[in-house]
Amino acid sequence: MKIRILFYLIGLFLMGFGVTLTIKADLGAGAWDALNVGLSNVIGLTVGSWVIIIGVILIFINALIVRGKPKLLAVVTILLIGFSVDFWLIVVMNKVHLSTLVLQVISLIAGIILIAIGVAMYLQTKFPANPIDQLMISLHERFHLNFMIAKTIGEVTALILAFILQGPIGIGTIIITFLIGPMIQWLNKPMTKRYELLLKKS
Repeated sequence: MKIRILFYLIGLFLMGFGVTLTIKADLGAGAWDALNVGLSNVIGLTVGSWVIIIGVILIFINALIVRGKPKLLAVVTILLIGFSVDFWLIVVMNKVHLSTLVLQVISLIAGIILIAIGVAMYLQTKFPANPIDQLMISLHERFHLNFMIAKTIGEVTALILAFILQGPIGIGTIIITFLIGPMIQWLNKPMTKRYELLLKKS
């Protein structure tokens, strides 16, 4: 159980940090994050608050896709992610401004890698998934799509909504939208092996 909780919390922690790095890179945030930033700029509330609100909405959308009951325990996951994003954005990196393109690119790349690692880590625990990732899982289960395609469908949908709300869309958004799915798919198997090995040792 300790390994499960550790993987879960570290995964969400890394994910929140990765999201913050992609936003701070200012080259275009990930589709869902661009949507949350757009909502924050247009309506108000923090980015983390919109992470939580959109997450709750997705909990019910996911239930409709799989024709099942809403996974309300996922609220715990989305709350942790929302708080993590606000912690990194507001408390830790509020005054951080990347002054050169090189630093922006490094921040973007590091953010993408951390998000992919974080997602691959916490999904191993089988605890309630982030509703965004659960959307990927729901599409996978209902329509038998692989994770790469399912994730990309969700990202493109969020990208369209972010564009409508004038979220921070740029070259980084396009890169994240089409790269994050394949990266999670690529990391899933080795992360599973690592997780199972640690479980056996514990």
